[in-house]
Amino acid sequence: MSCSSVRGPSRRSALAAGAVLCVAALLAGCDSGSDPDSVPRPEAASTTAGDSGAASRTPGGGAAATGGGDGAALQRAYERTVQAVLPSVVQITTGDGLGSGIVYDRRGHIVTNAHVVGDARSFDVTLATGHATLRAGIVASFPPQDLAVIKLEQPPKDLKPASFGDSGALRIGQIVLAMGSPLGLSGSVTQGIVSALERTVGEGRSGGGTGATIGNLVQTSAAINPGNSGGALVTLDRQVIGVPTLAAADLERGLAAGIGFAIPASTVTHIADQMIEHGRVTDSGKAALGITGRSVLGPDYQPAGVAVVAVARGGAADRAGLRAGDVVLRIGDVPTPALSALTDARARHRPGDRVRVTYDRNGDERTASLTLGDLS
Repeated sequence: MSCSSVRGPSRRSALAAGAVLCVAALLAGCDSGSDPDSVPRPEAASTTAGDSGAASRTPGGGAAATGGGDGAALQRAYERTVQAVLPSVVQITTGDGLGSGIVYDRRGHIVTNAHVVGDARSFDVTLATGHATLRAGIVASFPPQDLAVIKLEQPPKDLKPASFGDSGALRIGQIVLAMGSPLGLSGSVTQGIVSALERTVGEGRSGGGTGATIGNLVQTSAAINPGNSGGALVTLDRQVIGVPTLAAADLERGLAAGIGFAIPASTVTHIADQMIEHGRVTDSGKAALGITGRSVLGPDYQPAGVAVVAVARGGAADRAGLRAGDVVLRIGDVPTPALSALTDARARHRPGDRVRVTYDRNGDERTASLTLGDLS
């Protein structure tokens, strides 16, 4: 499955090359062009971060509270979750459209998707607490993981950071709520369950997508629509356990209801902390081969591999002896007939993994073992 982004009312339609795709929840789209290997929070009070200003992390955030099991108790759990978390969810507006974001700390940092911010450097942010629109600037963006951090120029004193839970403790079937600004309707909440874990999907570039292949995603049945991108996926423990990013779509029927994807909280906090501290990502956790490549066709006009256009000096491929003009055929036992296949194969690994790469050089099939680098 390939996916693209779902942002907000830029009113651009989602397009794709396959029958089923994913659209980034930003109001945006998808494609399959060439791509470089390296891209050219039980009472509301418990969700508030301390005076240090950092977003709180709550171990065990995966256990869903139901308040006792009966319908009235479950409804109260829903209401209390919304009251606790929604004030931490904001609407972000750029010149091209809008998306959502999550208040990360009292200093005014907000985490969102990279495809929400795009190339913009300044933003209008609307808080759920009813403040007037506030200005914010970019801190850093990391398209390979489709995450970004912006910062309010004048954060209000009552700014409420969200609490991030333990996404590693999530269970399939667990109740979750998606909060954000679908179609510009700020402060909206939908509900569903965790449908699956550890999904890997690809996001195209058209309509604002980053072109990234993202692994370890949380699949949910909670409705994710254009404008939800960068918002919060929340358990009934009032913990943010993911950032809604992509929604599946069918070329003939549009968005596929009940199939959405969120970046897990563990990844969000890992990347956001680095961007806030260093202004960039220094340890992405995403494996890199160290090449820029493009898909090539064989004599039968069918995808035949990924041609190496350039090799990053000192990168994994360079150290293994690959060079421009080589055509990558397989990573391990996984064929790589096109760039998307190579990206998907690479996403199954982590930096430091040892892999075998099979490639063609002037008609001679060769094999090299290499240690994958970090895509930072």
